[in-house]
Amino acid sequence: MGLTGLQIQKLLPKTNCKECGSNTCLAFAMKLAAKQADLSMCPYASEEAKSVLGAASEPPVKCIELGADKKLRIGEETVLYRHEKTFVNQTLLAININDDENPEIIETTLKRLSEYFIERVGEKLNIELVSLTQKGNDPYKYAALAKKIWEKTKKPLILNSPDKKSILLAAEAVTGSNSILSSATHENATELKNIAARHNHSLAITAETIDELIALAEKLKAEGFNNLLLNFKTYSLAELFQINSIARRMALKNNYKPLGYPFLSYIDPDKTSDELIYLVTGITKYGGICVLSSFDLAQLLPLMSLRQNIYTDPQKPIQVDPKAYPIGEPDENSPVFLTTNFSLTYFMVSSEIENSGISGWLVVPQCEGMSVLTAWAAGKISGAQISKAIKEMNFEEQVKTREIVIPGYVAQISGELEECLPGWKVVIGPQESADIESFVKVKFKK
Repeated sequence: MGLTGLQIQKLLPKTNCKECGSNTCLAFAMKLAAKQADLSMCPYASEEAKSVLGAASEPPVKCIELGADKKLRIGEETVLYRHEKTFVNQTLLAININDDENPEIIETTLKRLSEYFIERVGEKLNIELVSLTQKGNDPYKYAALAKKIWEKTKKPLILNSPDKKSILLAAEAVTGSNSILSSATHENATELKNIAARHNHSLAITAETIDELIALAEKLKAEGFNNLLLNFKTYSLAELFQINSIARRMALKNNYKPLGYPFLSYIDPDKTSDELIYLVTGITKYGGICVLSSFDLAQLLPLMSLRQNIYTDPQKPIQVDPKAYPIGEPDENSPVFLTTNFSLTYFMVSSEIENSGISGWLVVPQCEGMSVLTAWAAGKISGAQISKAIKEMNFEEQVKTREIVIPGYVAQISGELEECLPGWKVVIGPQESADIESFVKVKFKK
């Protein structure tokens, strides 16, 4: 059992200096007890406190920072299910490149990796890492390719090679990238650990069984190296699901430190006909990093959408700012539409207006990130609230238009809205965003 907040407070300086970011030492102690803070945030912690609280205050899953700016973070999770709190550090996606591939194909892949991103509900989603697997036997070629990948993409690497010299040369070549050396075994773990420590990289370890992997993690931590990832050897989809679930539960519920590290998963396309299902399982069952065998656009969109959905706070929907958005190049006489500030709703509606071929205004009041029907049921969208929002935006001064199209699902507020917006005519639009294009053609196009 971990220490309680009151027990931890007794070991703190009790100065309430606020330099840790909390208002009082008790508040900071409560965060430590909940694994939501690190003792290093307290500048006045005594050696006794560090000794007693050091291990106790560690998050149940170690945080690993990657990339030159260390902005890529994995681990640090405190719950098994996102509805309990929320997940904080999303699964990172990597594309694998083999060092024996055709140089032209490698060049094309690197160009696509550097340029590729998906914009979804206002967020830019991209691939975070590159995995470089050694298939050849030339360590200098492997290291040169690692350096080239780092210089062209500025993405940290997963250096996957059984050859110690190749790993050493590649680790040196990408110093400063905060990459990962993979996959260390009992036979070479100490040597690879020393290389990783020397060049500020993390180390992914693997073993035939979970017991052997636990022993290796304990050994390396005892030697003073703790920036570890676990690469479980699994041979079926069921085993991947089971091992990841057991390991995460042991780390969170039992505070079992040897399994309290992020997971690295490779999917071998030669051993499965459905790589996508394995990748979905890896993301949904606590994957720290999932490595795709190739750059496949058909896989990336669903994977990134799934990941975005899982790693958003279910209690705080993604929202856009409440204001009047120009769609296309509207002027003062352009049509006016209304929707809520739930991001998915906003982007679907704005896309359909744009696809209809007209320019217009999209008025978005504050609805606390709810969809149209949910906002209406919760009392967050009404004639009075829409009228107030339009006046606060000074929108009536921007346009001469005095017609506003509201979603068909809230047709019942049209009378109230016309009362609250004197001089305006309310037009009932379609219920579904997919019908906006045909509605526009009938209503606005001559």
